[in-house]
Amino acid sequence: MTNVLGFVGMGLVIGSFLTKDIKTLRIVNALGCIVFLAHGFIINDPATIATNGALLTINTIRLAA
Repeated sequence: MTNVLGFVGMGLVIGSFLTKDIKTLRIVNALGCIVFLAHGFIINDPATIATNGALLTINTIRLAA
């Protein structure tokens, strides 16, 4: 299950950079961050949690602005 979450998160993050629209990029990237956060909590990896938590915060702030 954890590998599946990792690959889904990877696919979302990579896919987000294939879009030309910045709002879509941030939404898809934020979804990838959420999946990676779940993955990080499951595997108990503080670096994954911190990185994706920070990126999710940045994406959320930028989308709200």
